[in-house]
Amino acid sequence: MQNGPDHNTVFPLANYDRLCFLKNIITNPNIIVGDYTYYDDFENVENFERNVRYHFDFVGDKLIIGKFCMIASDVTFIMNGANHLTDAVSTYPFAIFGHGWEQAMEGRHYPQKGDTHIGNDVWIGYKATIMAGVTIGDGAIIAANSTVTKDVAPYAIVGGNPAAEIRRRFSDDMIHKLLEMKWWDWPVEKITKHVQLLTSNEVDELYAIHQSHS
Repeated sequence: MQNGPDHNTVFPLANYDRLCFLKNIITNPNIIVGDYTYYDDFENVENFERNVRYHFDFVGDKLIIGKFCMIASDVTFIMNGANHLTDAVSTYPFAIFGHGWEQAMEGRHYPQKGDTHIGNDVWIGYKATIMAGVTIGDGAIIAANSTVTKDVAPYAIVGGNPAAEIRRRFSDDMIHKLLEMKWWDWPVEKITKHVQLLTSNEVDELYAIHQSHS
């Protein structure tokens, strides 16, 4: 019996190189991706890192993506290197150009909103934009063309520019159970055994399995 695809495979679909298990193509150590998260691109999966914008080594911020996420083509992550001063007379980055402007930022720092965190089992739709420092909770759905400027609750569906919550996918009780069981951390053998339940809405049945450790 097979126990799911090998998470170390780059291209898990036979004869199709536009969908990859993302962690296996990442070269930037400040981008951290969990097992089975995939990226689908209309042209070339190498576009993913190109779409992580303003991600400069000297800033040091990280993009952290959980397991079993689904990321569509042209999703863009705007990192902290894009930030400018907003409480000064001018937002212009004088210091980077030198030639007498080197000291413009002495004693000051550009805004830093921290790492960007994408939870587990998150679906990010086509051409969505995720801004720096945002946390997207487990099980959330980001609608196509959305711009996410603030944190997204677990199992929320958000859309628009700026993205606003449309609804929650499940009741509060069901969300609590899903967050407790963390099915994405189960051994792959257990996931394979119960994969049909994972594509159902039988949260209580899955929760019973979680509690029984079967």
